[in-house]
Amino acid sequence: MSGHNKWSKIQRKKGLKDNARGASFTKLIKLITVAVKTGGGPDPAANFKLSLAVEKARKFSMPSSNIQNAIKKASGKDDDGVQVESITYEGYGPSGVAIIVDAVTDNRNRTAAEVRHMFAKYGGNLGETGCVGWMFEIKGRFFVPCAPAKQEEMTLSLMEYAIEDIKDHDDGLELFTAAENFYTVKSALEQAKISFNEAEMTKIPKNLTTVNDAGAASTVLHLIEHLEDDEDVEAVFSNIEIPDDIAESLE
Repeated sequence: MSGHNKWSKIQRKKGLKDNARGASFTKLIKLITVAVKTGGGPDPAANFKLSLAVEKARKFSMPSSNIQNAIKKASGKDDDGVQVESITYEGYGPSGVAIIVDAVTDNRNRTAAEVRHMFAKYGGNLGETGCVGWMFEIKGRFFVPCAPAKQEEMTLSLMEYAIEDIKDHDDGLELFTAAENFYTVKSALEQAKISFNEAEMTKIPKNLTTVNDAGAASTVLHLIEHLEDDEDVEAVFSNIEIPDDIAESLE
């Protein structure tokens, strides 16, 4: 089980804020639309991408009628003719930090221009497809709420599942699985009645870039936050690592 340091605590808090940024109904509808069109149809039970999109929409209290209407439109019924697609951008932020931006857009020229502008504004560079993607691995991720006093017992009970890593936090345990084991673990947790309030596919850096300057670290974090605020951006991933003394000054 991985321990936690100051930076991991900040990342946890930041992750909750990042989720909130991605919770606008406009972003969620785009996510559902792309999932239907590219993931295998309008049935969440048979469409992995749609299942995740619907779960995310429900998590942020999108009404069922809105979800069903989005699926209906995307599947060709009441289609308004707007083409929505998923695009991934890759580049480097300040201090050589690798950044991946997953976007869902109805206008790729607009989104590319906005993402490029953000990178340039904060001293980064938008690169070619594949320039940093190889530095990340796709993993399944869950968050199991659990009081610190119960975490050791919970960790032991999780050992029988195909979980690659567990990180402890003040408010629970963060679980990581191989991408191909995501649904197996999800089903096992549900059958064991182990509750989780987050379940997603994510991109984890293979190696980290340590930023030892508070100003530079702050600039990278501002770049990431402003990218996340864009209406077309679904998620942003980076390989930044911030030492504890600097992380503490950024809280």
